[in-house]
Amino acid sequence: MDGKIGVLALQGDVSEHIQAFELVVSERGLNIPVVEVRLPADMEDLIALAIPGGESTTFMRLIDQNSMREKIKNFSGGIFATCAGMVITAREVRDESRFVPLGIVDTVVNRNAFGRQRESFEADISVAGISSPFHAVFIRAPVVERAGPDVKPIATLPQGTVGLKSGKHMVLAFHPEIGGDLRLHHLFLDGIIPSYSGA
Repeated sequence: MDGKIGVLALQGDVSEHIQAFELVVSERGLNIPVVEVRLPADMEDLIALAIPGGESTTFMRLIDQNSMREKIKNFSGGIFATCAGMVITAREVRDESRFVPLGIVDTVVNRNAFGRQRESFEADISVAGISSPFHAVFIRAPVVERAGPDVKPIATLPQGTVGLKSGKHMVLAFHPEIGGDLRLHHLFLDGIIPSYSGA
C-alpha cells in the first residue's frame, strides 16, 4: 500500500509511537514506513499522523515555530492523538490563554482534569471497539468536557471522555503506546485502511 505513517517528532515519547506503529504494520503484513515528522515537507504522502503526549504549551509553540499549524489542520489522513494531543487538537481548551489549539476536533478540553504529575495513575477501562478492558496509563491527563455531534466517545471516566473518534481521527487522554497492547492502534488503522481490518 502506498503512503506512510508519520509521528510528530517535536517532543514527547516519539520513539515509543514509532515502535508501536511499526509493530502494528508488521502484524498486518503491510509495507508502510513509519517516519518522523518535523517540517511541513515531512507530511507528504502520509496516510496517518500520530501526535504524542508532551507539554501542550510547548508543543503548540514548536508547531508554530516549524510552520506546521496549517499543514496539520488541513491534513486529510487520520490523526492518532494522545494526552497532550487531545489538548492541541481541541476546538477550545478551558482556562487556557497561552495558545490557540488546532481546532481539528470539535471538543472542549480540560487539560489538567486529574491534577498534576503526582496524580498520574493507571486503570483498566472499557473502550468501544475492543472486546476486553484496556490497561490505560494516565499522565497529567486531560478530559473532554463537551463535544460536538460528530464526535463519538469510545471511553469515559467520571471526570469526562478520555477516548473518542471523529471521522478518521482517534484521540485519547492516555498513552496506548506504553505497555504493549496495540489494539487501539489496530482499531485506528481500521479506519484508515479498512480493507486490512480485523487484524
